[in-house]
Amino acid sequence: MDNAFTTHVLNITTGSAETVYDLTGDCTAFLAETAPGRDGLLNIFVPHATAGIALIETGAGSDDDLLTALRDLLPADDRWRHRHGTPGHGRDHVLPAIVPPHATLPVINGQLALGTWQSVCLVDTNGDNARRQVRLSFLG
Repeated sequence: MDNAFTTHVLNITTGSAETVYDLTGDCTAFLAETAPGRDGLLNIFVPHATAGIALIETGAGSDDDLLTALRDLLPADDRWRHRHGTPGHGRDHVLPAIVPPHATLPVINGQLALGTWQSVCLVDTNGDNARRQVRLSFLG
């Protein structure tokens, strides 16, 4: 099969505030270019120790609810042993254990097989690093 594996790196600027950044459009565009009409798997991977990938509804408050829940679960205070960066930055290094740095999703006929309200999102609580890379890889 020609081009059974294709990969592309997105460069994303998340800024200095905690964010849930919707990658669904980027994923859709990547698949339109690399996998039209094909079935396979899309892997989304963020190669950073302080960010993750989530499937979540966006735009109706769930993205803000996720950030609120992460603040409650991982407060930005002095409890963390990992101490470089801004105060409380150690929590950002725990984030990928809760919001993993990857997701693998089915692709059917060139389209992401997402549920009605699901979006693919980069979750970034680290205000010290405003620039992120996200690797999209299609196998099919």
